[in-house]
Amino acid sequence: MTPEITTDTAREKTPAAAPAVTANLSDEIKIDFASIGSDEMNLLDNIAGITGRPDGAFNIRANGISIGRAATKSVEIVTKKDKPGIDIIIQPGTTGEKVYIPVVISNSGHQEVVYNDFYIGEAATVEIIAGCGIHNTGCHESRHDGVHTFHVGKNAHVRYVERHYGEGSGEGTNVMNPTTVVNMEKNSYMEMETTQIKGIDSTARVTKAELGEGAQLVINEKIMTHGVQFATTDFVVEMNGDGCSTNVVSRSVAKDNSRQRFTADLRGNARCHGHSECDAIVMDNAVVSSLPQITANSVDAELIHEAAIGKIAGEQLDKLMTLGLTEQEAESKIIDGFLK
Repeated sequence: MTPEITTDTAREKTPAAAPAVTANLSDEIKIDFASIGSDEMNLLDNIAGITGRPDGAFNIRANGISIGRAATKSVEIVTKKDKPGIDIIIQPGTTGEKVYIPVVISNSGHQEVVYNDFYIGEAATVEIIAGCGIHNTGCHESRHDGVHTFHVGKNAHVRYVERHYGEGSGEGTNVMNPTTVVNMEKNSYMEMETTQIKGIDSTARVTKAELGEGAQLVINEKIMTHGVQFATTDFVVEMNGDGCSTNVVSRSVAKDNSRQRFTADLRGNARCHGHSECDAIVMDNAVVSSLPQITANSVDAELIHEAAIGKIAGEQLDKLMTLGLTEQEAESKIIDGFLK
């Protein structure tokens, strides 16, 4: 079951304080990349571009435990004491930092729920590379439920990249249920890029955000499903502060007998601008549904929703096939361009 995450609506909240830590590497976990198996390294490369020690702070989790961790002068990573997961503390004024927090699962049947909290200090600029990869060659369900909560300070700038990838020749299924909770203070900016392209049999993706005065949230989602895979995405954005805005865009491709459902719930509680868009390509016997909801609780709220679902146009295929591509190659080219 996906963890239930709730957020308060349309009211001022005291910003969450980062846990007190000492600025040192006391929580470092040394790692020998040469000792990591080829399956795990392939997953790390696919989801985070990691082929060796990352340049920056990182925490690498494999089959339920942290196998490598390093902090920097500006970024602390500390193990939670009350539940599985970590606290990532980015100091105010930080610039040019990257933080890597990938998760890999290679033991068939491993299931986990992990809670990670990010405390981004005032005026900090940071890029966070996350994601989960599953290699399942067994007959059991492998599952990762990750709950990421972001506390974005005033004037902070965050880019968050999350990739999900699955593989394996076994009969076991790969399940990922990411939940993202975002709390944004005055004039902060956050860009989220989430991608699921291959090998995930079932996913329930939930994003909930609260925006303060002048905050900007940009979300770009890309999903491809095939076989009998099932994917749902649910976005709820509370625009509470004057001058805040959000732009939520989902692009997806559904093949074979797979199913997808996209839900975007934008709530304008102040002078704000909100836009959501769902574009999908449907192939074979797949099904895609888009369920928009926009609510203006202020006369100064401007809210827009767009949706376009359809098949690949025949003229697009014909044009590429005249250049020497087979129909399958032409379809792949169109899909790659659509999801780029």
